Amino acid sequence: MLLLALAGCRSSAAPEPSGPVEAAPASEPSALEAVEPPVAPADPHASSSSADSPRVRELSITVLSTTMASAETPHTTGEWGFSALVEVDGQRILFDTGAKHRTVRDNAEALGIDLSTVPTVVLSHHHDDHVGGLLTLRESVVEREPSALGTVHVAAGIFEPRRMAGKTYEVNAMLRIRPAFEATGGRFVVHDGPAELAPGLWLTGPVPRPERERNWGTSRRIRSGDGWGEDTLPESQSLVLDTDRGLVVLSGCGHAGIVNTVTYARSAIRPAPIHAAVGGFHLHQAGAKHLAWTGERLEEVELHHFEGAHCTGEGAVRRFAGLSTIADGGSRELRVGDRFVLESP
Repeated sequence: MLLLALAGCRSSAAPEPSGPVEAAPASEPSALEAVEPPVAPADPHASSSSADSPRVRELSITVLSTTMASAETPHTTGEWGFSALVEVDGQRILFDTGAKHRTVRDNAEALGIDLSTVPTVVLSHHHDDHVGGLLTLRESVVEREPSALGTVHVAAGIFEPRRMAGKTYEVNAMLRIRPAFEATGGRFVVHDGPAELAPGLWLTGPVPRPERERNWGTSRRIRSGDGWGEDTLPESQSLVLDTDRGLVVLSGCGHAGIVNTVTYARSAIRPAPIHAAVGGFHLHQAGAKHLAWTGERLEEVELHHFEGAHCTGEGAVRRFAGLSTIADGGSRELRVGDRFVLESP
């Protein structure tokens, strides 16, 4: 269990971030066209959390898919993907579903986690390494519990057609997964802005990007009203837990950029310190200049714990361990079965 306390911070000027960071290659599934699910608009009366708003009191995040498995969790498997079980004040949410069909299912079983007790899924974006297990997971629990893993929260843009540059075949796996998932009785809820799923439990929805944090590949195209353009992953979203210690941000890949994401969380939800950033942040190919700039900006928001997984990279974990605001031992690289735990003071 983590002993959690806030430290001081310092501010400093930010140099220009480095250039694009290539994403890991994605597979090329076929797709089916279907009607877009209705969008749940952002609630203008719930766009931020007041001083009197309920806070998350107990939080546990257990990694079910990431690059490395651990000798301490036998019979688990690592992969290039991400998934985590979020347990918050008695509720359970599955955040992303890994890459391969069975990895999250098998890892959960090895860890003694019953996913039939989890009603809700959040998908961070459409890439295969975050949505690959969705259909298999749903099919594995629906007979025991029809509502299990049956409601999936996504951000606007996740169902837009994609193709590789110069190619004509569809590469957005969500267009193939969606009709099969809905045939099981499951449903998608599409968000175009911040949404509070439960007291203190927020989705960012699509994240604005004032900072130039390019961390996606340049080979994919997305269809828009004007034709085909660069796929900037407009649907990239994060889960934010509002706690008495500050905000905890859970990210799949962070294609909107970690600085843009934490800045938006503080603007849209509550201007609190960022107590922890957990998950994938796509810094594995970032250069020293970009990591230095990112670290300085994270100090400004008083980042206390950095729990990197998936595409974050060991370099970022080491770099952020030296931040003035990071707790002793508060920057680490997560493995399958690792947990981030927070309890009320």
